[in-house]
Amino acid sequence: MAAAARDPLSAAGLDEADEAVRGTCEDASVCKRFAVSVGYWKDPYIQYFVRQAKERKAPEINRGYYARVHGVSYLIKAFLKKTECNCQIVNLGAGMDTLFWRLKDENLLPRKYFEVDFPMIVARKIHNIKSKPPLSKPIMESHSGDSLLIDSHSLDSSRYSIVGADLRFSSDLEEKLKKHNLDIHLPTLLVAECVLVYMTPQQSANLLKWAASTFPVAMFINYEQVNMADRFGQIMIENLQRRQCNLAGVEVCRSLDSQRERLLLNGWETACAIDMMKVYSFLPQADVKRIEALEFLDEKELFEQLMQHYCICWASKDSSNLGLANITF
Repeated sequence: MAAAARDPLSAAGLDEADEAVRGTCEDASVCKRFAVSVGYWKDPYIQYFVRQAKERKAPEINRGYYARVHGVSYLIKAFLKKTECNCQIVNLGAGMDTLFWRLKDENLLPRKYFEVDFPMIVARKIHNIKSKPPLSKPIMESHSGDSLLIDSHSLDSSRYSIVGADLRFSSDLEEKLKKHNLDIHLPTLLVAECVLVYMTPQQSANLLKWAASTFPVAMFINYEQVNMADRFGQIMIENLQRRQCNLAGVEVCRSLDSQRERLLLNGWETACAIDMMKVYSFLPQADVKRIEALEFLDEKELFEQLMQHYCICWASKDSSNLGLANITF
C-alpha cells in the first residue's frame, strides 16, 4: 500500500478508487433519507446531512435499508445493555450516520462515541454540524470539561469525536483515536457497514486483528455483501464496476462461513453471521407489517435475492465475562 502511494500512477488509480468509495457514502445517505421520508423509520437528523432524493427509490431498496438500520441497531443496543452504557463505540467509515444523536435522544449514549472516515467526508460532516444547531446543540449539551476541540478535519468533545483517518493504516488510526481519548480498557463496540469490502482481504484482516488485540473486551459488527460467487452476486459486482467502484475485498464475501472465518482467524473468540432475509424475519413483525403496507412490492423475488446477498456478522471477545457471546437476534 505504501509502495502504491509512492508510485504516481498507482496513487492516481488509488485516488480514483477512493473517490468511488466516498461516493457510496452519499448514495447510502440519500437512500436512508428517502426511506425516512416515506415513513420506514424515524430519523429527525438525516435531513441536515443530505438532500432529498430527486427520484423515488424502489420499495425493495427501502425495505433493505430498513432491515439494515434495524438489524445493526438491535445489536448495538444489546451491547449497550450488557455494558450498561459503560463503554465506547467506534463507528468505522461512519459517513453521514446519525446514530450519536439518536442514541442521545433515547438516553443510551456510551461513555464516548467515535466516528472515523476519510478526511474529506469528515470535513463535510463537521461543516454540517457547525452550521446546523439541531446537530451542534446535542454535542454541546453532552459536553463537559475543557473547551471543545474543532477544526476542519476533527472534532472532539467529551462524549463525541470525529476523526479523519484511513482505515487501511491501523497504527495511524490508533494514534488519532488515542489523541481523542480512546480508552482501550473500556468495553468497545466497533461498527463497520459496507466498509471492509472496499479494502483488500489483507487490509481488513489487519484492521480486525488490530481491534481484537487492542481491546480486551470488545464486539465487532460488520454489515456487508455475502454469497457473491453466484450469478446474482456477479451482477452486483458488475454494476458497481460500471461506476468505477471496485470491491477489493469481495473474495471474503463468498459465504456466511467465509465471513465468520475471517473474524475467528483474526483474534475474535466468537463469531456469527446471518443473511438479511433472516434478520428481516427476526425483526418485530408488527412493525414489519406496518412498513410493508407503506408501498406495494412487486418484485418479491428480487427483494429476497437482494437480502440473501447482504449479511450482518458480529464477533466478540470478553475477558470480563459480560455475556457478549450471548448476544444474538
